[in-house]
Amino acid sequence: MKTGITRITDRIKARSASTRAAYLAQVDRLAQRPPGAQRMGCANVAHAFAAMPGDQRLRVVAQRAPNLAVVTAYNDMLSAHQPYESYPTLIRDEARRLGATAQVAGGVPAMCDGVTQGLPGMELSLFSRDSIAMATAIALSHDVFDGALLLGVCDKIVPGLLIGALHFGHLPCVFVPAGPMSTGLSNTAKSKVREQHAQGLVGRDQLLAAEQAAYHGVGTCTFYGTANSNQMLLEAMGLHVPGAAFVHPEAGLRAALTREAVATVLAIGQRARYTPIGRLVDERVIVNAMAALLATGGSTNHLIHWVAVARAAGILIDWTDFSDLSAEVPLLARVYPNGSADVNQFQAAGGPGFVLRELMDGGCLHADVATVAEGGLARYGQVPALADGGDLCWQDLPAEPGDATVVRQVTEPFSPTGGLRLLTGNLGRAVIKVSAVPEDCHVVEAPAAVFDSQEALLAAFNAGTLERDVVAVVRFQGPRANGMPELHKLTPPLAVLQGKGFRVALVTDGRMSGASGKVPAAIHASPEALAGGPLSRVRDGDIIRLDAVTGELSVQVGEAEWVARAPATLGPDAAQASGQGLGRELFGGMRRLVRSAEEGAVTWL
Repeated sequence: MKTGITRITDRIKARSASTRAAYLAQVDRLAQRPPGAQRMGCANVAHAFAAMPGDQRLRVVAQRAPNLAVVTAYNDMLSAHQPYESYPTLIRDEARRLGATAQVAGGVPAMCDGVTQGLPGMELSLFSRDSIAMATAIALSHDVFDGALLLGVCDKIVPGLLIGALHFGHLPCVFVPAGPMSTGLSNTAKSKVREQHAQGLVGRDQLLAAEQAAYHGVGTCTFYGTANSNQMLLEAMGLHVPGAAFVHPEAGLRAALTREAVATVLAIGQRARYTPIGRLVDERVIVNAMAALLATGGSTNHLIHWVAVARAAGILIDWTDFSDLSAEVPLLARVYPNGSADVNQFQAAGGPGFVLRELMDGGCLHADVATVAEGGLARYGQVPALADGGDLCWQDLPAEPGDATVVRQVTEPFSPTGGLRLLTGNLGRAVIKVSAVPEDCHVVEAPAAVFDSQEALLAAFNAGTLERDVVAVVRFQGPRANGMPELHKLTPPLAVLQGKGFRVALVTDGRMSGASGKVPAAIHASPEALAGGPLSRVRDGDIIRLDAVTGELSVQVGEAEWVARAPATLGPDAAQASGQGLGRELFGGMRRLVRSAEEGAVTWL
């Protein structure tokens, strides 16, 4: 192991000592109880298994066979989750074949940021994560299960399922992905059409045709955004069947991997080293997830989500940990938006297995951790395949990458450091995804143009008033203000300005998409403006410096003037509008309770 990574891990362990000990004590207490059907009253048992076929009811009650929970994010609107429709039938069949039973314990909501981008529904997006965690807890609250299979893929769904599962940390758990859609219109071509539309060069018909050519079938979107970053992190944490992440939903291998997930979760309960999810996800596993994110230039959303995930396991991490790890972990992958390849090309070039093997060889991962698969993390440096007889097997990857423009060996990285940076200064703490930003744009110093909504920025762009060097400040977009929506809709116009040769950057207390692109964006600024954070004191024309090299985010205003400035506030109409309509009223309690972005934007502490 690199000594720097060991030092960071030890720091996290020391910081988390009391909270982790309390968490593990609860895990152990719950794990020592008799199985559900044995400790429950007869009426409870009858209710729990009333709908089960008679032979299965006999098996779970009288024969004390293991009973598995299935928690699913299935819906048939969203391409990533539509494939899950048939999974419960397959899982029940495999459980019966292995002498166990399985029940769909419950469903969780799954919304798509691609559908709600720039619309009011996006204000529910971040909070949907904690809603999913609560729905997972409700599904598992019947407390008759010996393990759980968690079916989810996309942005908030996987973190929500994981947070919920960690609150049932005494259970063995395996995540079951569905895979990416096949490659359509390239991400580069899609982005070009978006920029042309922002300039009025192509109409809505051409833009719609391009978008539908990019998003055209079942599976996750093929760029390396939050959804596919989720899958990379679960591989690094050892929570998948090894290599399950990026196999197409309709491939024969996918069904075999799903059946293997059933066998895997059952096997955990039979091992001498019993590792329910609460013990498996320790400080080293969290560091492995962080390292995998940094090594692949993954989604900035995970600087929020994995703070919350860690906290659910009693582990305390912050953005300084991410930043210090980024100095130790090389960038080994270039997948759109920090490259031109999509996840199918990434998989063909070696995929998660190649990256994880290289990180282990380079001392960047804790290889001695427990995983759901026997054999430990080394298994995740292989790729699954179907043998001639149709049986599932795993194969070693070649030493060389299949495409060196997509993945690299640890000895020849794209960059010696990771793809994310922490920014600090008198504008607070923020993060930036540098892996997708051209090096000549890593430092921007320009006058501020201040907006209190993304609609106001778009109106200024359309009016031509941003045709200059500019740092666009979009504030009142934090968790408390309006649920911290992604502001990906701002990428095309800002990219157009950058393409014209202007020095352009974005500073915001909101989020960008997991597909944060080539425009430098200081995001998640904390404290947020609604809480009196520094962005509330910025005025039009202030000179802002964003320096991703030194990690500076500052406004060049004299200290006395800066302190004397009264924080801006949202007008009553704007403040009310952000929480009204399309179900947003129901999330008012979450807006009041939510912690800062750096604290994981959690609503349950």
